[in-house]
Amino acid sequence: MTSTAHPAAPRHAADPVATAPVTPSAEVAAALDAGAAVVALESTILSHGLPAGRNLEVAARLEDTVRRAGAVPATIAVLDGTPQVGLTTAQLERVCSPDEDLDKLSARDLGPAMASGRSGATTVASTSVLAHAAGIGVFATGGLGGVHLPPPGETTTWDVSADLAVLGRTPILVVCSGMKSILDIPATLEVLETGSIPVLGYGVDEFPAFYLRSSGLPVPHRVDGPGQVAGAMTAHRAFSSSGMVLANPIPAEAEMDRELHDRLLAEGLAKVGETAVSGADVTPVLLEHFHTASGGASLDANEELVVANAELASRVAVELAR
Repeated sequence: MTSTAHPAAPRHAADPVATAPVTPSAEVAAALDAGAAVVALESTILSHGLPAGRNLEVAARLEDTVRRAGAVPATIAVLDGTPQVGLTTAQLERVCSPDEDLDKLSARDLGPAMASGRSGATTVASTSVLAHAAGIGVFATGGLGGVHLPPPGETTTWDVSADLAVLGRTPILVVCSGMKSILDIPATLEVLETGSIPVLGYGVDEFPAFYLRSSGLPVPHRVDGPGQVAGAMTAHRAFSSSGMVLANPIPAEAEMDRELHDRLLAEGLAKVGETAVSGADVTPVLLEHFHTASGGASLDANEELVVANAELASRVAVELAR
């Protein structure tokens, strides 16, 4: 096997990310040492994105999907101040327990959480940082963070997810179903371009929109197989330290009805305006409205798209490990 098994492996002593004190599980460490395929998975979707009970079922389904595709899953979280890369069954149960009340940790929160011994679930940004530090080059998630839509009555916003800045400096492939459709997708694509982050569409010419298969916007590059993705990532890594986004549309049978989606989005934005929430609190409010007002349809869609992304990420990781 070659060193392309986990493209994040090359490190430099001066790089603080490369020396972060991560703790891979024995299984993940053995796989990385052997140059085998490993796929990182975030934990925020489990602790903050899904209801108790269902979150543990989805966690097991995601890890099983990765294994069946020939890779090793590495679900990531920070527990008692220590970044864990690959969780035991007991640790997964802890992450999924509502009694734990885990913090939601972005990349900026990792240092303070580690120094104070706190526990938290990792977002796309923090998962990317920790996966790269461990030597993992492929990460599967649901939706990428992005530029928020302006609140009702306003024309601009400074609310931009840290996911975008982190991907601009972290060489990892993020497999997602685009960014969440509650965000400003055109603006987010512009920020990705500014960060020199390649965006690939898997088997599609139009960029997906999380719950919907298409946003109507073109993807810069189309790929039609895991080998093409692996080739693009390997070539990109030869001259750039930025990440790459692989946009995989939600399975057709799981796509939300567009009319329902648009109505829920309008209602959710109005709710945000009425409650005057801002910053990191906006996304949870919008997603909660989708989950409750759709009668669970958005939860079903969320589960199916993240499982599909885990399967695709695993196939790409296997190609990189050849």
